[in-house]
Amino acid sequence: MSNALKLTVPEGLPFIDFEREFDFPVADVFRAHKEPELVAQWLGPRRMTMDVDHYDFSTGGSYRYTHTGPDGVAHRFSGVFHTVRENDFAIQTFEYGGYPDVVSIEFLTFRDLGGGRTRLTARAVYPSMEARDGMAQPGMEDGLTEGYERLEELLAGAKV
Repeated sequence: MSNALKLTVPEGLPFIDFEREFDFPVADVFRAHKEPELVAQWLGPRRMTMDVDHYDFSTGGSYRYTHTGPDGVAHRFSGVFHTVRENDFAIQTFEYGGYPDVVSIEFLTFRDLGGGRTRLTARAVYPSMEARDGMAQPGMEDGLTEGYERLEELLAGAKV
């Protein structure tokens, strides 16, 4: 893929930033974040399957899904969408069942670059450095990169 993920884990600050550009219009990238049947096709690494319990990408909505690896181990995730502005912005919480009681808040911005291109930027803020460091483990960048490669393939009409 020609659009590399830019991931920043700043020293001494409890957040993670990332940015990824897509050669597709904002409306398409946003729709792939909004519709549960599309989200299930790209979110996470290829080796994982995703089962969506519910997913309502709207202001006041919530989500819960499970990623299962080839080893059969299930990883559960849940959160609330606090603000969703169509083709523009979203604020959500994120909680991994493997680290209960640690909730991050995530800000997603969908920016139209013109020419049918989009820049997605995100900031995930954690309640402590320990929680941030627990999330920023080796493999996180690979998982994000792979998920966004899958999203690009989905948007291009390839079978994911």
